[in-house]
Amino acid sequence: MTRIDVIDNHGQFTHLEQRALRDMGVDVDLVDNETPPEEIDADGLVLSGGPDIDRIGNCPDYLDLDVPVLGICLGHQVIARELGGTVEPGDYGGYADVTVRILDDEDPLLGSLAPETRVWASHADEVTRVPDGFETTADSDVCGVEAMSDTDRDLYGVQFHPEVAHTERGEEVFENFLAACE
Repeated sequence: MTRIDVIDNHGQFTHLEQRALRDMGVDVDLVDNETPPEEIDADGLVLSGGPDIDRIGNCPDYLDLDVPVLGICLGHQVIARELGGTVEPGDYGGYADVTVRILDDEDPLLGSLAPETRVWASHADEVTRVPDGFETTADSDVCGVEAMSDTDRDLYGVQFHPEVAHTERGEEVFENFLAACE
């Protein structure tokens, strides 16, 4: 059975990420972001959302564990910033219903979704430039990098929250990530 650790960056939806995976039959643990990297023993990691990019604990070190990583909201921004991308304040701020455009129908994370998919996202901060090796895989009228992938390293990030009911086909995003972890 695939084992996933959800890294807790103290976001308001972190428990929903854990629950969504558990409800899918995944062996999943919620792990504090201060946990030493050598104590992480999982087939994949979800870097949760959170309120503050300066309170990310050991998240940068988890990117070197050679397991697939899915960053959600703040986790997406952590991946971008730590690997050489750019994160800046967004123009639209708080949570909203957003229609994202899937830019790569062969992307392992989002390629199976409808070309335009409604999601729930916060844009207080957002990725404005992806790191080298990443491809922008979704955008919107609100944000130029709603999602990114580095398929060579199995690193994925989404600005939106697949774990909430407001996001269409959010469970499918998790299913696609789990496939990368097998």
